[in-house]
Amino acid sequence: MTTDTKKMLLDPGLDLTLRPMRYPDYYERYRAAIRNTWTVEEVDLGSDLADLASLSDGERHLVNRLVAFFATGDTIVANNLVLNLYRHINAPEARLYLSRQLFEEAVHVQFYLTLLDTYLPDDAERAAAFDAVENIPSIARKARFCFEWIDSVFDLPELATADDRRRFLLNLICFAACIEGLFFYGAFAYVYWLRSRGLLDGLAAGTNWVFRDESMHMDFAFAVVDTVRAEEPDLFDDELGKAVTRMLEDAVDAELAFAEDLCGAGLPGMTLADMREYLQYVADQRLARLGLPARFGSSNPFPFMALQDVQELANFFERRVTAYQVAVPGTVSLDEDF
Repeated sequence: MTTDTKKMLLDPGLDLTLRPMRYPDYYERYRAAIRNTWTVEEVDLGSDLADLASLSDGERHLVNRLVAFFATGDTIVANNLVLNLYRHINAPEARLYLSRQLFEEAVHVQFYLTLLDTYLPDDAERAAAFDAVENIPSIARKARFCFEWIDSVFDLPELATADDRRRFLLNLICFAACIEGLFFYGAFAYVYWLRSRGLLDGLAAGTNWVFRDESMHMDFAFAVVDTVRAEEPDLFDDELGKAVTRMLEDAVDAELAFAEDLCGAGLPGMTLADMREYLQYVADQRLARLGLPARFGSSNPFPFMALQDVQELANFFERRVTAYQVAVPGTVSLDEDF
């Protein structure tokens, strides 16, 4: 156990001292998140119903699968946040941000609940969507991937050894790079593909805010990784790097199985080959952010994702500008590649 003057972010114990603040950047991220407050009631899904009625069978299948994934995806993230991340990231200013993130995950869950209630008025269809992690193989595979990494550190009461800390880092990187940074980015690509065709602008409007939140969650997690790397560089050995690369390979495979389910033989402007290229591109971006070599060497095939800007997005499909902020002094910027 280190002394208080040399306490590191993953040290066991309970730090309650906000002054002097060890990690002021985390506090500023918390304040930035507060400025980006939004509510589900601001999202208008009314016009989406006419669009849903006009979709082809293939497009309707894609939307149904997509909302089935959304039904429980953020709940899985929230569970890992409470059960693992909050437990071991030991700085009160970091936990302030994690508390705010938990609130945002709850808003996302409410948004997707509202989405399902609107899109699937039939009780049996809604129940089937919430049971997707059990009954739809492509979604069940992604859920198993998530649960395996949740369980990988669930039995750790504290991070007492270097091996414990590496196990925790892999969980943190998994949820930042693979789940929020790949699974959700794949889902967002389907939403923005629909928006590029003038469809489901209510879904796109709500997704803009979710996208912004998720980008900030991912950026915070990577900032925690940066801090740990600076404090305990010996944890970042070749084996950890290889494990992260294998993890992203597995995540791409799981998300490709989902893409095959959604896209089938292909839809106008959305094919399995395009999604493979996009997912590999995103995976390489996550590896680069972690200082690791690219694995796939792919490029972004989707112009509608290359143009995506989560801070200042207001296009002619939308009824509202999504880049408003509540009045708290300060600035926030995101520079992740999408």
